[in-house]
Amino acid sequence: MPQVKLKSEAELAIMRQSGKLLASVFDYLDSVVKAGMSTMAINDLVERYIIDELDARPASKGQYGYAYVLNSSLNHVVCHGVPSDTQILKSGDIVNLDITLEKGGYIADSSKMYLIGDVMPNARRLVDITYEAMWAGIKTVKPGATLGDVGYAIQTHAQKHGFSIVREYCGHGIGREMHEEPSVVHYGRRGQGLVLKEGMTFTIEPMVNQGKAKIKTKKDGWTVVTSDKKLSAQWEHTIAVTARGFEVLTLRNEESVP
Repeated sequence: MPQVKLKSEAELAIMRQSGKLLASVFDYLDSVVKAGMSTMAINDLVERYIIDELDARPASKGQYGYAYVLNSSLNHVVCHGVPSDTQILKSGDIVNLDITLEKGGYIADSSKMYLIGDVMPNARRLVDITYEAMWAGIKTVKPGATLGDVGYAIQTHAQKHGFSIVREYCGHGIGREMHEEPSVVHYGRRGQGLVLKEGMTFTIEPMVNQGKAKIKTKKDGWTVVTSDKKLSAQWEHTIAVTARGFEVLTLRNEESVP
């Protein structure tokens, strides 16, 4: 079984602060992201905001040799999209911005979908169902539940609406390190997998495809796209297992638990 690091209340207090700061980055982006912007311009704004305004560290920069502070995954990009000066947002696009932040030695990780201008109803539906699927998984989290319960809830919700779950990428434990145990897959069977305990911290971040689940990685070695070129969406939060259930450490101001 994986060696999962349980966090103390003191450690969770620091992670709450990191999560709150990361949520504020998305609050800032809500008034910034629009058609006509390049994804590199967004990257640069986020880097300055995290460092200058929050006195924190953008944890993705330099991680595994990655040169930027966020991933920008546009339309049929599943995950790990690389920001670019030539990638310009236009009306009708959907884009996932995935950002990490470290403060006080502990890391928070979250992503949000942005709908640019006049987005087609089928794209909006994909984004909405993916968000609902993430929350379906989150709401199963409590001591004694299993990671299979989490994955089952996510998979069931996405598939009953005709969408597919990407299986090659998953959520992960998080704390002092970006990626800790356990791996949190977004499919599964009830009652199977690791049993959750108070003090566990991990991300839940389903990637849901409009078409088939098959994906491929582009020649840059980072960007993962749908094989059929249909749209993909993702949402992500950092979660703590509490005595009574769960706490969303990266909850944003516009959100409430469904």
